[in-house]
Amino acid sequence: MIVMERLMKRFGSVRALEDVSLTAGDGRVTGLIGPNGAGKTTAFRIVYGLLAPDGGRAEVDGVDVSASRMAAQRRLGVLPDVRGLYPRLTAREHIRYFGRLHGSGGRALEADIDDLVDRLGMADFADRPARGFSRGQELKVALGRALVHRPHNLILDEPTNGLDVMSARAVRDLILDMKARGHCILISSHIMSEVAALCDDLVIVAGGRVAASGAPDALCAQTGAADLEEAFVRALVHAGEGAS
Repeated sequence: MIVMERLMKRFGSVRALEDVSLTAGDGRVTGLIGPNGAGKTTAFRIVYGLLAPDGGRAEVDGVDVSASRMAAQRRLGVLPDVRGLYPRLTAREHIRYFGRLHGSGGRALEADIDDLVDRLGMADFADRPARGFSRGQELKVALGRALVHRPHNLILDEPTNGLDVMSARAVRDLILDMKARGHCILISSHIMSEVAALCDDLVIVAGGRVAASGAPDALCAQTGAADLEEAFVRALVHAGEGAS
């Protein structure tokens, strides 16, 4: 379970987060969505310990991130907004390196790497250096790094961005499979059809605050919208982030 409780974060005079709370439960996919600059990535970075909040708190499986950052990080798999690959390492070497950072090794790690290479469709480039990888190939490697230590909780920032149709479907199937296994999954995506297909719960943020929250169907009912995209737009307009 991932919990954000009244998170606040400022960068100088800019209020990135003013008051954001959510609970992402086990066996569920929770979406944190909003326009660019709404504070989504800042909230994610606080949860995985890259930023310290100015107010509020974040927890992973009951572990306070600010107080016990490494303990929280061991429970998290993170696909960040910036993939950050080492150009001289192969895809397989990237995943192996992160597996070892999390304490895995030996035959068990190699078996997990082989499984991820197969599940993420990386066989044709798994042993090539990352220099020159396409955006989709980079994303698959970054997703493999996030999953190699078998974390219970996942944060996925734009998990299908840059993927072709078949690869995006494979990633969505992987997310739904992990949900079925009881994992806690927190995602951000600008693709409303993907959000509608994957998410059990949604939190819409605008201007660093929660503009609306609930199940996709409930948000449509609350806003009187025929679909989730329209519900999203109406929630932003109500929050003063769009034009009617």
